[in-house]
Amino acid sequence: MSGSSRRNGMVGALIVRDGRLFAHQRSFDRKLFPGCWDVAGGHVEDGEGLYDALFREVQEETGWEVDEVLGLAKVFEWPKGDKVMREYDFLVTVKGRAEPQLEAGKVCGMRWIAEYEAEILDENCAEGDYGMRLIFEAGFVAMRKLGIAVADEKGR
Repeated sequence: MSGSSRRNGMVGALIVRDGRLFAHQRSFDRKLFPGCWDVAGGHVEDGEGLYDALFREVQEETGWEVDEVLGLAKVFEWPKGDKVMREYDFLVTVKGRAEPQLEAGKVCGMRWIAEYEAEILDENCAEGDYGMRLIFEAGFVAMRKLGIAVADEKGR
């Protein structure tokens, strides 16, 4: 990145339930990552802490309230124009078991991803862009380190 590049903070929520992680599919008319699978998350606003941004983004994008932050799964940087985005992806649980209230027009699908299904996260992404799968893989590793059971092909 050039000397004029700025780092902008992002947060992502790897929401855990029954050994799986929540993903939503971005609408195909979105400018950034159209049709790609994603985590709930977004920009850290000026003066906002990482956890505050995380809680706000989960509520805005899913209607859920974060119950517990279990840990940091991954930190990485990615270029966006003249900026460098630094993203912090946290493993979290949410209160209750209600279906998410997804943002109309921004999301066209959702699913709970098991580790053995992670390749679906590459669907509709640019050739060689495996970022979301890598984020989820880091989430499954973090789950194991925390002693959280990861769902297998038999649904356990």
